[in-house]
Formats: sequence, C-alpha cells, structure tokens
Amino acid sequence: MTHVDPKTEGATPAAGSYAAKTRAWIQANLTDELRTDRCLDPGATLQQKIDFEAAQHIGGLTGIMWPKDYGGHGLTVREHLEANREIGLSPMPNAVNSIGKELAGPIIMAVGREDQKRDLLPKILKMEHIWCQGFSEPGAGSDLAGLRTRAEKTADGWKVNGQKIWTSGASKSQRCLLLARSGKPEDRHKGLMLFAVPMDSPGIDVREITSIDGARSFCEVFFNDVIVDDANMLGSPDEGWAAATRVLSIERATNRMYRSWRFQSEIDHLVMGCQSDNRTYKILRGYRRELAQCRIDVELLKGHVEALVDDLLDGKEIGPRGSFPKLFWSEAHQRFAQMAYEIVSRFPADSNQALRDLKARMEHIYLTGRAETIYAGTTEIQLDIIAKRILKLKKAA
Repeated sequence: MTHVDPKTEGATPAAGSYAAKTRAWIQANLTDELRTDRCLDPGATLQQKIDFEAAQHIGGLTGIMWPKDYGGHGLTVREHLEANREIGLSPMPNAVNSIGKELAGPIIMAVGREDQKRDLLPKILKMEHIWCQGFSEPGAGSDLAGLRTRAEKTADGWKVNGQKIWTSGASKSQRCLLLARSGKPEDRHKGLMLFAVPMDSPGIDVREITSIDGARSFCEVFFNDVIVDDANMLGSPDEGWAAATRVLSIERATNRMYRSWRFQSEIDHLVMGCQSDNRTYKILRGYRRELAQCRIDVELLKGHVEALVDDLLDGKEIGPRGSFPKLFWSEAHQRFAQMAYEIVSRFPADSNQALRDLKARMEHIYLTGRAETIYAGTTEIQLDIIAKRILKLKKAA
C-alpha cells in the first residue's frame, strides 16, 4: 500500500477530521437492510451492496490512498487508517469488491502499464468491475510456487489451461487476477505470469461451492483453452512471483485494517446484548476471563496495525512482517468466535428480537470464521514465513 507518497500527494486533513467525515457518512447511509447486526429477512440484495460500495467511493471511504489520476482521493495511509477505524466500529457489510480494491488495484499500480492503470483502476472504485483472485489450486493450496495452471504463447495470445479453487466471488466478477505458469512446475518461482482476465472469455467455467454458512461465494474456476491477449498481461512474463508475493504481503498486513475495530465492535455487541437480559447476563459472567483475553487480543492487534502504518508513513517496506497481524488476527478471532457461539447457543428460546439478532450475528461469525486461518495464507504458511524470513531459522535435520 505504498503507492502514494504521503508527503507529496494531496492535502492531508487535520488529524481526526477524516474519522469524523467517515462516521457522519456511515450514519447517513447505512440502512437497516445493510447492517450486519440485524437479521432482517430479506436482507440487502447483491445490487444494493454494490450500489452502497460505489457510494462509499464517492463519499471518500474507498480509494483513499489511490492517486487522483486513477480515480482515487490522493491521501495517505493515515486517512486510510482513520476511515477504517470507523468502518470497523460500524456494522457495515464486508466489501463485495475487496479483491479488486485491496489486491488487484495495488498490483496494477505496481506493475501495470499506464493504459492499464487508467482503464482498469477507476472501474474498480466505481464498482463497474468486480474482481476475483485466481491463485489457489486443488493440488497447491497456499503453496503458490506449486501451481500448475499453464499459459502457453500462441499466435492468438496466451492460451491458459488449468483449475483454480476457493476463488471467492468468481460467479459475480468481471475480471480475474490470474496467476499462471509459462514454464514447468519444477521451475517453482520462475516462469509465473499475472493476467487481468475478463471473466466472459470463452472457455471459462465457474462452479459455485456452497460453504458451511449456506453462502455460495466460494467457487472453482476451470480454464479450458482460454485465450488472453498481451493487453491483459500484468507486468513482464517472469514477474508473476514477485508481484504475487507483493500482493500477499499487502493482503496480510494492511488490507481490511478495519478488522481490529470490527473485532472490538463484535465483542461490545456481545457484552451489551447479554447485559440487556438477566438470564443472558448470567451466561456471560461465566466467560469473564475469556472476554478479558479477547479485549487484550484486540488491543494487541491494533498495536500491530498502527505500528505498520507508522512504518509506511516513514517509507519503510512491510515485507514478511505482514504475516504477524494476519496470523494473530485469524487465530484470535477464531477463539472469540468459538466463545461467542457457545454463549449464544445457551440463549433462552423466548429471547427478544435484539438477542435473536445478536445470536444470528455470532453464529454467522463462527461459521465464516472457520476459513480465517486458511485464506490469505494458512497459519502454517505464516509460521513458515516468520521462521524462515524473520527468525532466519534453518530447516530441521
């Protein structure tokens, strides 16, 4: 997320003013249908969420650090952090186009041609293009160097064949950030390429997967002789590995900064909801030690995020340190989700609407949280990165 020079791009608002602006916008625009602390039936439609996300950009909540030339607001990571605090403290829905804004966008700015930047980046912020990420494969998972999807140069362009798995949002996306191999699987880090593939290209077959919470966001995507022209290649033919690892360091460290404060808001909702009824308050009191540990986890996670922001403002690279907040958040949040699920599972059958809303939210957090130690790199991958690249440990004999 270092694609804007904080000292030269745009005028920086006074400290705290961007948070106030964000808070006011959320209060004026977040409807009951969109709130994650309500269990309305029906809730918001996909189109309502897309429209809400497009409005967020106009309101200054997204594209904060992107250069103005590409549709952004040209501010710094400090304003990005201020906005994310307010987003996290509110019951806003998760972004529909997080892959586009948090992964594809930074990569296009880092390695894309000028014509690609001017064409693709504004469409991401305007929600004209929703993106998915074609990295993981059935036989490789988080080991990106083991992927086997091939890109072969032909007279018509690059012919792509292979399969991707856990491709979140592929069925509603217009573009795929695809990592493919031009060489042999044994080459590992060499010969990897990145493409911005139009999802309506002939030969792409998207199959939705129903996840444990009943959603159909996860997909597997098959590429059968899909032709991708050179205009949709991002960077040079051998730049894929460096670009992909840069993407993942961004994803693990600074994307979705709001998570720390969303975690806090979830704890607060659980505590305040249970305190509203003597019966549920008695249940809550049995988890005092666990709740205290959760609040400690939140403060530690905030510290990780704020330290990274300070380093970014000082022009420092994040590198493998991005694994720390990703690892800590996913493990701590799963512990909270387990505790919260246990608590709400003991709610009386005649609970009021507010407690039913709370129960529905915590059940959803528990179910979706099962994947948090897998996506953006598994816990095992994060530990391996920390051991090898930070602690410099040698492999056991």
